[in-house]
Amino acid sequence: MSNVTSISEFLLLALADTHELQLLHFALFLGIYLAALLGNGLILSAVACHHRLHTPMYFFLLNLALLDLGCISTTLPKAMANALWDTRAISYQGCAAQVFFFIFVIGAEYFLLTAMAYDRYVAICKPLHYGSLLGSRACAQMAAAAWGSGFLIAVLHMANTFSLPLCRGNAVDQFFCEIPQILKLSCSDDYLREVRFLLVSACLGVFCFIFIVVSYVQIFRAVLRMPSQQGRHKAFSTCLPHQAVVSLYLSTAMFVYLKPPSISSPSLDMVVSFLYSVVPPALNPLIYSMRNKELKEALRMLL
Repeated sequence: MSNVTSISEFLLLALADTHELQLLHFALFLGIYLAALLGNGLILSAVACHHRLHTPMYFFLLNLALLDLGCISTTLPKAMANALWDTRAISYQGCAAQVFFFIFVIGAEYFLLTAMAYDRYVAICKPLHYGSLLGSRACAQMAAAAWGSGFLIAVLHMANTFSLPLCRGNAVDQFFCEIPQILKLSCSDDYLREVRFLLVSACLGVFCFIFIVVSYVQIFRAVLRMPSQQGRHKAFSTCLPHQAVVSLYLSTAMFVYLKPPSISSPSLDMVVSFLYSVVPPALNPLIYSMRNKELKEALRMLL
């Protein structure tokens, strides 16, 4: 345990070899961050200000926008600051906080995406029961369960990870503190405890993914039986973006946390982690609003 307390800071992965390229990465990350803030902020404002969007689907979308803001604000600001000031350091406490908040928002977001799949299933396959199955109280309970589950998972992962003795340096091969990279620094077999817990979390994620896939199979079957082409178009326009987000999120996250060490490399790890930690929060506002007429109309009225 003394080895743990002896580490006062970690060194994150340098994004480039020269300060000029670091500044280029800073500009790129700043553009992505501002786009994510603007997009998710507009969705929050549109849903909050327009009474026509006070429905279960948009309630979940509002929660998704909040989680996306939390996700990208956990990883990018520190990476931008390090690129701007040409440093790699992050404090031990800052690294622990980054792990906690990142797992919290990522876990909550995945459970929320599962709830959103259930919402679309009920809306399309059981429209007559939509009001009774997804009333305001049920929606609030599902959202609270998603946030609470993410919080619990984050506490357990952070406690397990940062209770390990670390004796293999303090260099983290990632642009933010990520559990698999921290586990590489452990010199104790106790890290297997966290690996087992990651496997349990992955099994839970797979269960949610199966639920989402089964829901969408039922949805697509119902959509194909619709006589109205306009109805089919509206159903696909709300369901396909959600399915794309879930697939990108789960496939890249599972690769990062469950891949064998033999295929690990800093550049590959950074690209894949970028795909699940930065790309979805930045693109979700575009994905969910691009083919949604109600949301686009609300945004035009807002602007």
